[in-house]
Amino acid sequence: MTAELTVEFAGEHFVVDPSSTFTVGRDGDLAIDDNLFLHRHFLTIENLEGLWLLSNVGSRLSATVTDSGGRVQAWLAPGARLPLVFASTSVIFSAGPTTYELTIRSSAPAFRETEPRDFDDDASTIGEVPLTLSQKLMILALAEPVLRREGTGMSELPTSAQAAARLGWALTKFNRKLDNVCDKLDRIGVPGLRGGVGSYATNRRVRLVEHAISARLVSRADLPLLDQEHDAAEG
Repeated sequence: MTAELTVEFAGEHFVVDPSSTFTVGRDGDLAIDDNLFLHRHFLTIENLEGLWLLSNVGSRLSATVTDSGGRVQAWLAPGARLPLVFASTSVIFSAGPTTYELTIRSSAPAFRETEPRDFDDDASTIGEVPLTLSQKLMILALAEPVLRREGTGMSELPTSAQAAARLGWALTKFNRKLDNVCDKLDRIGVPGLRGGVGSYATNRRVRLVEHAISARLVSRADLPLLDQEHDAAEG
């Protein structure tokens, strides 16, 4: 028997019919937004011989796919597809300055997650790369709209100037931290943080937020740090 699959976005729930292809994009079964940066048809979900598959049918945009615990993360590039094997899968992607998140839930997942052992470790790390407090604050300032959002949906990300002002920092300081974090993550293989000119500045900010949210580098519990830093900078 085929597992029931549901897609959640912005408080709405869609049951996916295993006999047809479910489409996500500007148009489709889940019409996300009229954002012209978003493909008309971006993602599809279909059932092939009992296995649910998520495919990127767009030509430019990519998505970050992660399990509910943030322990498994994949980069879904145009033309790629992944099996949906977890009870809950988060899909995060950006089109222009807007970041979107949806959740896909399976009633009978092929893979059952187990709780990891707890280790006492006060350091925030990304792979082998430690995050300093100032680097974490920089990420928080960019990710704040996503973290404050209830559930899935869409969020407009701040510009570097807006994020710097949120922290009470000079823009040069903020950009230096952004450069350092993107360089560190690029060195450990996180894709999408280096590129050419033009839209690169926007692209790396949104890609950094996608990775930070899906890898649980920052959380809503960290948000009070923003006001603390702003007050300290103003004082």
